[in-house]
Amino acid sequence: MAEIPNQPAEGLLTSLKNLTVTLVAIIHTRLELLSTDLEEGRERFISLLAMIFVSLFSLCFGAVLLTILVVVVFWDTHRLLVLGSLTGLFLIVGMVLGVAVITRLKSMPRIFEASLAELVKDSQEIDTNR
Repeated sequence: MAEIPNQPAEGLLTSLKNLTVTLVAIIHTRLELLSTDLEEGRERFISLLAMIFVSLFSLCFGAVLLTILVVVVFWDTHRLLVLGSLTGLFLIVGMVLGVAVITRLKSMPRIFEASLAELVKDSQEIDTNR
């Protein structure tokens, strides 16, 4: 009936070590998820920025060509068809990309959405284990 005094201390130490390992793993997972969210957000932003620049360029170029078209309206024959076609092409490309940018901005997910969802799951898990 001799009790071993070191056994509860070792059990507590092992439990604390396991808790620490688990906390480090949780933090590591959350940081990886946060990093992935930042990377995806950056890629979406760069793609959106490129589309914005092409859209603005197309609209500006279309406006310049439209101005030239109005000036040339009073000149000879086939220049109107070419300028009108180019003007229409650039204006259509600019408008389509502009609408695409607006649509993407409206449907863009919140930043860190996956990270926040995981934190909510963790919070619920902690509450159920109490």
